[in-house]
Amino acid sequence: MKHEEPRSRLLILVVAYNAEETISRVLGRIPATLAEDYEVEILVIDDSSQDRTFEKTRGVLRAGVVPYPLHVLFNPVNQGYGGNQKIGYHFAIENGFDFVALLHGDGQYAPEVLPDLARPLREGQADAVFGSRMLEPGAALRGGMPLYKFLGNKVLTWFQNRALGSRLSEFHSGYRVYATRALRQIPFALNTNDFHFDTEIIVQLLLARLRLTELPIPTYYGDEICRVNGLQYAWNVAKTVVVARAQQLGLFYDRRFDCEPASSGHGHYELKLGYPSPHTLALERVKTGSRVLDLGCAGGHVADLLHRRNGCHVMAVDHAPPAVGVEIDAFSLHDLNQGPPAVDFSSYDYVLLLDVLEHLTSPERFMEALCESMRMAPRAKLLVSTANVGFFINRLMLLFGQFNYGKRGVLDLTHTRLFTFPSFRRLFEQAGFRVLEERGVPGPYPLAMGDSALSRALTGLNQALIRCCRGLFSYQAFFVVEPLPSLEYLLKEAVVHSARRAAAESPLDAGSPG
Repeated sequence: MKHEEPRSRLLILVVAYNAEETISRVLGRIPATLAEDYEVEILVIDDSSQDRTFEKTRGVLRAGVVPYPLHVLFNPVNQGYGGNQKIGYHFAIENGFDFVALLHGDGQYAPEVLPDLARPLREGQADAVFGSRMLEPGAALRGGMPLYKFLGNKVLTWFQNRALGSRLSEFHSGYRVYATRALRQIPFALNTNDFHFDTEIIVQLLLARLRLTELPIPTYYGDEICRVNGLQYAWNVAKTVVVARAQQLGLFYDRRFDCEPASSGHGHYELKLGYPSPHTLALERVKTGSRVLDLGCAGGHVADLLHRRNGCHVMAVDHAPPAVGVEIDAFSLHDLNQGPPAVDFSSYDYVLLLDVLEHLTSPERFMEALCESMRMAPRAKLLVSTANVGFFINRLMLLFGQFNYGKRGVLDLTHTRLFTFPSFRRLFEQAGFRVLEERGVPGPYPLAMGDSALSRALTGLNQALIRCCRGLFSYQAFFVVEPLPSLEYLLKEAVVHSARRAAAESPLDAGSPG
């Protein structure tokens, strides 16, 4: 006997406020054909309306004119457009629905196209589907969208696409269908209760790298009352996008936009080549054919380049295995928080500590132990880098009362220490090292903006400013240091050299009076 595949469960969430004149018609227009592909239920949430929206909806329920189970809820306190959606999405997740469609109770969006919007989700082609009024040229204006709203929509959408690297035809449609598994992956409960909730949830979906699809929908503007303050809405949308973009650049942190998929191993660490960076500076200073110990290799990409390009023999150390495809001579799995690895430091010409010390629980103890390991045969040079917390952007943020950690950058959330040039220098000097070189490193503009004329110009300008005031304009600090010889080593050297000189004494020197 052939068993039918279980149908997906679809919740139609109708957000309503003062919609007594339209709510019955909206519910009556929901297609009965949805039942062919889905187990459908409808949830109407009246957001503390001042009219009889709740009673009208209850009347539809009692009349039984809607072919699906109908739930009617009333918020005793107005939650706002975004807050009302949060309650509905929570209902969908808690009750095991596969998809949830957002529909407005004022009739602005046509319920008849719900089957088309839900289809890409049911077929596994998308995680969220947006109904767009802008996909068909001129359709929005023909449907009655006021010209000022049309132009505002276009301008804001252009700005949002440019900032976020997306290609949506519009960000501002309120007609959406989401997979509840996608909603589980984003912190939508932290979003605003205001009208720009819709923008925030799109930003979260984009950052989570979920699949978004747009389909054309008809535009209808009737006699409904617009409750959106256009200028305030535009400001909130722009601010949301700027904050999300600033977080991507490591300048800000907001839990709402901490949505990127979790990475294993070395996370977001990226190789910085083709412009001034700790990686390029280290590659320039390590001589061909040298023996290199890369501590905290972060995937092993620099070690790989030293091995392939410079013909170096490289030993890499990290708490996670190197990335796939990386070629190095040897690798040791070791947590640097436990101290330096047990290797013979006297056999290496260079030791790398690139963007590592700020992540350790006690950089001071680590450097003291590393110095002890290196100074018994002080031949290796240590190449080390860190973020400069004195970078001018951080100072500007402090001026405005802001101090925000980020997913990456100077104020990376994983940092346990923050350094300026003087405090970084003091770390080495007090651990027993001699500082040979200090360099300021400009911001990674090509990484943030792509390799363009603008990013190259900003890099050049940043380098010029570093020459004027290194502590203010350096994004990172790059040092070359070497261990000072220990007293034990100096004593041993004195004994050895004394014996050599004594052996080389001439008879005349030996017989001369003391």
